[in-house]
Amino acid sequence: MKALYVTVSILSFGLLFSCVSPKKVRQAEAKYGQLNGAYLELQQKLRNCEQTSKDSSAAYASSRADYESRIRALTDQVDFLKTNNTQVLSQLKDLSVISSSQAESINKSLENIGAKDAYIKDLQSAMARKDSLNMALVMNLKGAIGNLDDKDINIKVDKGVVYIDISDKLLFKSGSYVVTDRAKEVLGKVAAVLNNQPDIEFMVEGHTDNVPYKGNSVLQDNWDLSVKRATSVVRILQDQYNIKPARMTAAGRSEYIPVATNDSADGKAANRRTRIVILPQLDQFFKLLETPQGK
Repeated sequence: MKALYVTVSILSFGLLFSCVSPKKVRQAEAKYGQLNGAYLELQQKLRNCEQTSKDSSAAYASSRADYESRIRALTDQVDFLKTNNTQVLSQLKDLSVISSSQAESINKSLENIGAKDAYIKDLQSAMARKDSLNMALVMNLKGAIGNLDDKDINIKVDKGVVYIDISDKLLFKSGSYVVTDRAKEVLGKVAAVLNNQPDIEFMVEGHTDNVPYKGNSVLQDNWDLSVKRATSVVRILQDQYNIKPARMTAAGRSEYIPVATNDSADGKAANRRTRIVILPQLDQFFKLLETPQGK
C-alpha cells in the first residue's frame, strides 16, 4: 500500500512538473534563491543584533555599576559632612571671632600709626614753615640794620629762636642804664621790623659781666643793673617807636648766663649785652599744624 502511495506521488509530481514550463521553473528557482538569501541575511542581522544587545547590556551594566559606586562614595562624604557640620561651624565661628578681634586690633594699630605718621609729617612741615618765617625775619632785621659791626649787634637763629644781641658799648655808657642816642637809631630800625610783625612777642634781657656793680643807692648789684637796662630799652621801644607794651617782657639775667669767659676784657665786653629774644608763639605754631596743607 505504501509502495503504491509513493508510486502515485511520483507519477503525480512528474505529471505536475511536466505540465509547468521551463521558464516558470527558472523564475521560481530565482525567486527561491532571492528569498533564501534574504532569509539568511536576516538571520545574520538577528544574530548581530543579539550580540550587540549583549555587548551594550554589558557596557551599560558596567557604567551603571561605576556610577553607583561613585554615588555611594559621594553619599558617604555628604553623610560625613552632615555628621561633622556642627563641629565645623563651631570651629569656624571661633576662628571668625579671633580673626575679627585680631583684625580690629591690627586696624586700630595701623590707624594709630597712620595718624602719628601724618602728625609727624604735619609737625615737620609746620616746623619748616616756622623756620622759614624766622629766617625771613632775620633777613629783614639784617637788611634794616645795615652794615653794623657784628661785635655791636648780632642777629642769629638758635634752636628755632631768633636772638638779637646788642652790645652795651653801643647801648649804654659804663655803669649806666641810660640808652645812648646812637643806640636809639639802631633800636628804631629793629622796631620798624617788629612793627611789621604785630603778632610777634619778644623779651628784652639785660646781661652783665661778673664785675660787682658799684653805683648809687638806687641799684644794689648786677641784678638791678641788668633789669634797669632791659626796662630802659623797653620804654624806648614803647614810647618812641609805638610797640605795644603787651608784646614785650623786660628781664634781668645779671652775670649768670655769659657767652664768653670773664677772664679777659673782650670776654667781659661780650657778656655785657642786651638781648632781644623773639618768643616762640606756641598757639600760632599749633595753628600752623591745624592749617590744611595747600592753603
